[in-house]
Amino acid sequence: MRMQSEYHAPVLLQSCIDGLNIRPDGVYVDVTFGGGGHSRAILEKLGPWGRLIAFDRDRDAWANAPTDERFTLVRSDFRWLRNHLRFLHMLPVDGILADLGVSSHQFDTGARGFSFRFDGPLDMRMDRRAKRTAAQLLRDLDEAALTDVLRKYGDVDGAHRVARQLVKANAARRITTTFDLVEALRPVTPRGRESSFLAQVFQALRIAVNDELGSLESLLVNSAEVMRPGGRLVIMSYHSLEDRMVKNWMRSGDLGGEEKKDHFGNRLRPFDPLSNKAIQPTDQEINENPRARSARLRIAVRT
Repeated sequence: MRMQSEYHAPVLLQSCIDGLNIRPDGVYVDVTFGGGGHSRAILEKLGPWGRLIAFDRDRDAWANAPTDERFTLVRSDFRWLRNHLRFLHMLPVDGILADLGVSSHQFDTGARGFSFRFDGPLDMRMDRRAKRTAAQLLRDLDEAALTDVLRKYGDVDGAHRVARQLVKANAARRITTTFDLVEALRPVTPRGRESSFLAQVFQALRIAVNDELGSLESLLVNSAEVMRPGGRLVIMSYHSLEDRMVKNWMRSGDLGGEEKKDHFGNRLRPFDPLSNKAIQPTDQEINENPRARSARLRIAVRT
């Protein structure tokens, strides 16, 4: 079994565990198992009758599963949370934890194609049972659709110009590797901010390949249906698109942030946020783990 520090260093670990407010006999869900760092910390808080259900669609993570009769790993996308929990007779639950985004292991494994730092197949699938890779996505999308992906998921400046260049380059020579993509982007890469630009493009393609926002939307909606009153929803995100969805849901019960009220003016929402401000890593944690820099943690209580 890999050490969790080698696979992925859990961000804001203590804040996540504190946020769950764990009962020793409770049922908890870690929907982003990864290296298992958060799951192991949850198990340490559980008594003999407590239960932890973890989800991960990446088979590389499955080898990290602990041998513990209180633990069950579901090898699936967390968008199917409700169905799996019902099948396992684990409803309702007392808390859900999500550490969204890409693990250090995924970023640092060149063959997975998540990073522009390594040459490898332009894959980016979190679940390699899925059919469409990032290379196939580039072949499938026309200029308008690719512009939308770059603008919506990566906030790429000049998205239309970048999309046009990618379509042109892909027609001349198929883009099949990460370095192919970097080379194809060279004519439109801003001088002096190469890394941030490439990170935006790679992020946009990755989100589209894995339908990450669709999975998050399903998780948020399902969380209200599977959690008992007083349960905790703990979600850590790494970019503004995710954080905005989480913030809107916790504050209003609506992904778009539209508040609904009853006849007495009371908010109709399934969760009450513990705070209107997200928890952020300390300077010390960022120094120890630079990938924690963009983390935003939000916690809410089921009403």
